[in-house]
Amino acid sequence: MTLIKSISGIRGTIGGAVGDGLTPLDIVKFTSAYGAWAVKKSGIKKIVIGRDARLSGIMVNNLVIGTLQGLGIDVIDLGLSTTPTVELAVTGEHAAGGIILTASHNPKQWNALKLLNADGEFISDADGKEVLEIAESSDFTYADVNDLGKITQDDSWLQKHIDLVLALPLVDVDAIKKADFNVVIDCVNSTGGIFVPALLKALGVNTIHELYCEPDGNFPHNPEPLPENLTALSKEVLNKRAHLGIAVDPDVDRLCFVCEDGNMFGEEYTLVAVADYVLQHNLGNTVSNLSSTRALRDVTEKAGGEYHASAVGEVNVVNKMKEVNAVIGGEGNGGVIYPELHYGRDALVGIALFLTHLAKSGKSVSNLRRSYPGYFISKNKITLTPEMDIDALLIKVEEKYDKQPHSTIDGLKIEFDKEWVHLRRSNTEPIIRIYSEGNSETVANGLANKIIADIKEILN
Repeated sequence: MTLIKSISGIRGTIGGAVGDGLTPLDIVKFTSAYGAWAVKKSGIKKIVIGRDARLSGIMVNNLVIGTLQGLGIDVIDLGLSTTPTVELAVTGEHAAGGIILTASHNPKQWNALKLLNADGEFISDADGKEVLEIAESSDFTYADVNDLGKITQDDSWLQKHIDLVLALPLVDVDAIKKADFNVVIDCVNSTGGIFVPALLKALGVNTIHELYCEPDGNFPHNPEPLPENLTALSKEVLNKRAHLGIAVDPDVDRLCFVCEDGNMFGEEYTLVAVADYVLQHNLGNTVSNLSSTRALRDVTEKAGGEYHASAVGEVNVVNKMKEVNAVIGGEGNGGVIYPELHYGRDALVGIALFLTHLAKSGKSVSNLRRSYPGYFISKNKITLTPEMDIDALLIKVEEKYDKQPHSTIDGLKIEFDKEWVHLRRSNTEPIIRIYSEGNSETVANGLANKIIADIKEILN
């Protein structure tokens, strides 16, 4: 069993001993801490919650609602929802914050409390530490019987979210309708099965083939939208002679596409394509994290904008986007952040912008993909002994390549012309994760192997 307490939320496997899994007592403890923090921070006694469709969702939902009520906090329960929908509802309902009950792309035995501030954004590092301190000290007091919180069930935010997407100037419903797209969707039997078809219909897509759209939490494959998990979607795109396939993760904040020929568009290129479209109409800066493809930088600079890199993590991407006033940003895992709507990864706005771009380009999805720089990212890791000083090791690697452009805002990233390697230590294991990118798989793997050899030489 596993329980991971981080600044952004509490994630774990269901069951097991207290403190060793996401048990009912752990859920109550951390919900209590977050509720106390949110009220103290904002002075508002109202919190929005929503959940994905995973099997433990109702159980976790009931515990969270009861705990917040016990703190005297009113709860707006969106029921089956998405992470970006809850984010929008927090500000729309003027709440103190929000809790999304989802373990995102993790398998069905996992669940989590993802914590939002009053701006509908993930809580900061400092705020997260404060929540954890409150939890460990049990520094919260429950309300008496006359002051218990009230529950409001609200399923209106599905339509409100869609309406907000449709109202965006760069979303062209008429263009999408005229393109008469034939689309296959894989929603991994979670809430995307409710939200994605509703969005597509609102956008004027009339031919929608639904694959795994029953929101019952029985994930038919590993729910992370990676190529190896999307073979059924790829086959169905070919069988239905569809223009494209669309896949989302269980809480609908990650998005990727399958080309009409059954090949993957590439999750790294979701953001690249959407940014390309946005930059054509609204020139400005872009942001992605250090481990994302260089293609976003290429597209941005070609358009005349400036690209900026952030540390890994959505909070860090959002902070950098605000700092440089970015018009679009996100993560290479298929996470699109479009600040004109809100500062959060949102597959629904990503779908709307991508389909508009595709319709206006007149290209097939595979031809659109070929219009972007071709890069390949290789992901490796090297396991060390627990007593190893990983930070000191990274400093030695930095010294070896001090003549190359490099960044130490999150581990160590070294650039070699248009190739790069990013080394990050794991927070939970004695591991260095090594991400490298080149214009081919051979180049990317060669760069990773070179750095791994350097590390081994330093250790010897």
